[in-house]
Amino acid sequence: MIKQEVKGQLAKLLATEDLIVEHKSVETAAFNVHTRVLTLPKWDKASNNVYDMLVGHEVGHALYTPDLDWWKERKIHPSFVNIVEDARIEKLMKRKYAGISKSFYNGYRELSNQDFFEVEGKDINEMNLADKANLYFKIGSFVDIDFTVEEMIHITNIDHCETFEEVLDAAERLFKYCEQQLEDKKNEESLDSNVSSGGRPDLGKDSTDYEDMSDEEMLDEVNSDSPLRKEDGEESTGEFNQGGVVGRELEVETADSLAEALKGLTDKDTRETVYFELPKVDLKKIIVSNEEIHDNCEQYWNNYVNESERDYETIFGEIDDEFLKFKRSAQKEVNYLVKEFECKKSASAYARATTAKTGVLDTSKLHTYKFNEDLFKKVTIIPDGKNHGLIFILDWSGSMASVLQDTIKQLYNLLWFCKKVQIPFEVYAFTNEYPHPEVDEDNRRVLAYEPRSGLAAIKEWFSLMNLFTHKTNAKELEKQMIHIWRIASACSRSYYSPFDLPIGMHLSGTPLNESLVCLHEIIPQFKTVNNIDKVQCVVLTDGEAHGLTYHRTVQRPWDEDPFLGEGNICHGSFLRNRKTGNTYCIDGSYYTSFTEIMLRDLRASFPQTNFIGIRVLANRDAGSFIRNHTPYEKIENIMKTWRKNKSFTLKDTGYHSYFGLSSSALDNDTEFEVKEDATKAQIRSAFKKSLTSKKMNKKVLGEFIELVA
Repeated sequence: MIKQEVKGQLAKLLATEDLIVEHKSVETAAFNVHTRVLTLPKWDKASNNVYDMLVGHEVGHALYTPDLDWWKERKIHPSFVNIVEDARIEKLMKRKYAGISKSFYNGYRELSNQDFFEVEGKDINEMNLADKANLYFKIGSFVDIDFTVEEMIHITNIDHCETFEEVLDAAERLFKYCEQQLEDKKNEESLDSNVSSGGRPDLGKDSTDYEDMSDEEMLDEVNSDSPLRKEDGEESTGEFNQGGVVGRELEVETADSLAEALKGLTDKDTRETVYFELPKVDLKKIIVSNEEIHDNCEQYWNNYVNESERDYETIFGEIDDEFLKFKRSAQKEVNYLVKEFECKKSASAYARATTAKTGVLDTSKLHTYKFNEDLFKKVTIIPDGKNHGLIFILDWSGSMASVLQDTIKQLYNLLWFCKKVQIPFEVYAFTNEYPHPEVDEDNRRVLAYEPRSGLAAIKEWFSLMNLFTHKTNAKELEKQMIHIWRIASACSRSYYSPFDLPIGMHLSGTPLNESLVCLHEIIPQFKTVNNIDKVQCVVLTDGEAHGLTYHRTVQRPWDEDPFLGEGNICHGSFLRNRKTGNTYCIDGSYYTSFTEIMLRDLRASFPQTNFIGIRVLANRDAGSFIRNHTPYEKIENIMKTWRKNKSFTLKDTGYHSYFGLSSSALDNDTEFEVKEDATKAQIRSAFKKSLTSKKMNKKVLGEFIELVA
């Protein structure tokens, strides 16, 4: 089984540049010198030797064949230029990489044995010189080919080509020589229909003169005004058009046979491979500002209160009191986070501390001068720690309704922690619901990037709501937290909500993958604005993401011009990152694999950033989630951990750590409270319940701090 991505890496290494290598269901290889994209057919039926030979050959073109419209200046049949250029680039590749000679030798031996050139049963020496040259430079080690002295002049000329200009000269002379051969043959046939062998041009010299010539003398002769070259103004037997030359009768049969046979190495029934890249988005057209979000909430609820003829206390009093109660109860966990963070940070600083001599004598050691050389004072140097920042991505999808408030609780704990230790943070919630003011002339929202073929498509209705930011003061932050608490509370009360939600704040779909695309712009911007060294990115979600499509050029038979449409990114597609040079295959389950690939790409793009997933799970969903994200041999151990602790941590996903938390356990009150007349059994149950919740939270939060500190 050929591993095509391994062969793609081989092509990059041979080319000594980060070529873009694509394996597609095409019949022939191609290299775009402008985009530096090398397209290789899926040679599924080729052996490793043949595959390596073909890759080496195509890389040779990528390295040495220039991007010239040579046919505008030279009227030469393209097949003749290809024959000479193939010989040159393979010679240069062998010169550059001594080991590749073996790949060419073994590859061409297999092609010869399988008669890819269709010479079996034919007399090679009766072929025209172009065919003989093609066979000589490709499979000359495996077939016997005889050349006349005149023909050896051209073979030597081809062998000595170093530049593409020399290739064109040699190809032109070869072409004219073969034309002359064909013309002489036709003349002889017209004189004597019984003569079947081709004629030889009158060289004006005795052949024995050529036999005594060296290679250099032969080249001088063929480059001179010898009879081998046609006089200027003499017409060619070929027909020329704007795109080059098309010979009426002159053909290179072996080149055509090889090209046709190589097509048979590809599986024509395979699905077209999709390669796509991520667009560079304009965040101004995607992010809804923190100020706009909360002005919208406040204005909407003010109007709602006025229209309902009820006061704030009646409508929001109970829910707001729940928030204040939670805030008080959460302080213990927040303080625990702060303590753990400071300990980890101090330990890290101590580990990096060094001791150095000051150059100042330590008078307390002077009396030891006879047996102690170290009489200088020392100082401990503690290097500055790295500045940290946190970016949160919050799932604002409809499936979050039942766990949204529990997720918000975890988020609020982390935000209060950030505030206490003065870590910059931003919280974005992804949605497809929020109205956007910028529209085009057709009243459609403007895309946040310039679409082109091969780019992943980000729908115009996608937005990131900047729910919270460190830039607000404590008072304003609490006010904003109450706004989101109200919405989360209303969403969790599906049976009844005492108020309506502001416009755009309803739960929507799950554009998580679109959010991961935006992180390529958000992370560097966040680091620059806040002057920080290390970013932690936390994703709080309850499910898999919606898939993406990609832009592709579509040409319909009934349309004159192609248009930019969209196609599905399916299993077996490839994400390509030009900056890192990485290519990722989307295999396995599409929904889980696609997001995992996006995270792997982010980790490669931002190696200093930790990506942390927090998944809030209902008990019934834990099993399927663990099976989808865990190797088979580890499933049972993770399930045991879940049943015991109602939490687990996965390391084999795209995240550095993926925490699974039970929504029911999070909902438990961690305070140890019992009624005055409680029985011993009730006290024991309440105490056990409190310890279990605290144990789970401290374990998960401890692992989280390990990553952040």
